[in-house]
Amino acid sequence: MAKDLLKRIIPFPVRRWVRAQLLRLGRLIRRFRSRANIGSLRRTTPVSANWGWSRGQPVNRYYIEKFLAEHAEDVRGHVLEFADDAYARKFGGAKVTKVEVLDRQEGNAQATIVADLARGEQIPSDTFDCIICTQVLQYVYDLQAAIRTLYRVLKPGGVVLVTTPGIQRIDPEGNALWGECWHFTTLSLRRLFEEVFPKDHLSSKAYGNVLAATAFLYGFAREDLRGKDLDYPDSDYEVSITLRAVKPQSFPKP
Repeated sequence: MAKDLLKRIIPFPVRRWVRAQLLRLGRLIRRFRSRANIGSLRRTTPVSANWGWSRGQPVNRYYIEKFLAEHAEDVRGHVLEFADDAYARKFGGAKVTKVEVLDRQEGNAQATIVADLARGEQIPSDTFDCIICTQVLQYVYDLQAAIRTLYRVLKPGGVVLVTTPGIQRIDPEGNALWGECWHFTTLSLRRLFEEVFPKDHLSSKAYGNVLAATAFLYGFAREDLRGKDLDYPDSDYEVSITLRAVKPQSFPKP
């Protein structure tokens, strides 16, 4: 009864803010109670088996959101995202006029399109101003077909923002559902997209270093590291691979 009364009295945005603060406090308490710290790496199991979510924000999600923030101006108009619309809403805001959510399987209440990206017959051509394709391509065996679909469904002048795993453990849940086929390097991802998009319409970047990679594999979170630890670039340790590709205003279809 008291809970229902509070729901009626306290606006939803306030309740959501309070829940976020309580979650943040809980994570902080767990980190301090845990005997694990960034210096205790003599172990064969991760500190956190859920990518670091129990301790804060996973390292790769820090890099993914950093990349999307750097290209937030591209997130506009009619946007396509995978599994949910969280990043479209977060980085597009009022610039987004419509969001479609794609999922490969039935059952996702947020999905407006159910399709296999490698086939994509259900996805209309020349439709989207922006596609947010984060952590998707590792689950697609036929990468060339998937990239051709991304090209086809973009409007001329549209942008696809891609992130893929570099140094990362296998995702047990995703592997069981779809099969985790690939991890990438900056070179491999760029070469794949160069077979479909013009080379001068592509830009790619890797994020990571040996400390960030090690912390991520062990399940430490962004909150366990300093900003300069995460932001120091070392091209020999690519944790997250990112790519921005633009469909030309006029270009022959691949």
